[in-house]
Amino acid sequence: MLSYQHGYHAGNAADVHKHALLAWVLDYLTRKDKPLSYLETHGGRGLYDLASDQAQRTGEAARGIGRLQDAFAAEHPYLRAIAATRSIWGDAAYPGSPLIGAHLLRKDDKMDIAELHPTEHDALTDAMADRPGCRVHRRDGWEMVRALTPPKPQRGVLLIDPSWEIRDDYARAAALLPKLHRKWGVGILMLWYPILPDRRHRPMIEALQDALPEALVSETRFAPAREGHGMEGSGLLVVNPPWGLAGEAQRLEEIIT
Repeated sequence: MLSYQHGYHAGNAADVHKHALLAWVLDYLTRKDKPLSYLETHGGRGLYDLASDQAQRTGEAARGIGRLQDAFAAEHPYLRAIAATRSIWGDAAYPGSPLIGAHLLRKDDKMDIAELHPTEHDALTDAMADRPGCRVHRRDGWEMVRALTPPKPQRGVLLIDPSWEIRDDYARAAALLPKLHRKWGVGILMLWYPILPDRRHRPMIEALQDALPEALVSETRFAPAREGHGMEGSGLLVVNPPWGLAGEAQRLEEIIT
């Protein structure tokens, strides 16, 4: 949705959940000396300033990465990506998922990141400018992933992370993931979703669990970051989860809750 800007929410508890598990998966895959593909449907701006007026106005980062950072071991790939980002852009910088990928992937790995919002796309292009093998697309992310799967190399990861401000996104995700899995049987498909008081995610997750019974579902709850903030939890469904991810997800759920 073109009105959504993640700068107000960057570094919140949901980002910690999503980004820490993504970083773990990318680190796991790069231990093997084989190239891989990373695709993302809604890249955002890639780089965020936690000292900005946007971030300070909501206070979500303080309740997220600010509260939880010390719970991670220093060698955790999530903290490595944050440290690499801050070594370039300063102590208030926070990497979105494209930049986490850029820091953890290797020069022979391929990245395709979509972002339709014009301002966010321009900022993402700047943030990813020095990343070899990365293509930033100003196009609809749902359309991009249908067009580019299966990627080459086929070994790899897809992150689907829309704003969810369009209610049709829930039905779209429920229909798309089984199709992508049929096209790209070896791909690790990661779908992030918010947990809201009306539990609007439940029909989507139930449909996906019926279609993809081996998928891993990780959900964590947390207190609202401020009065009136509707999100009360974070969910991630992973098709073809790597060995060990379930244990890492459980550990992370306990940290965040």
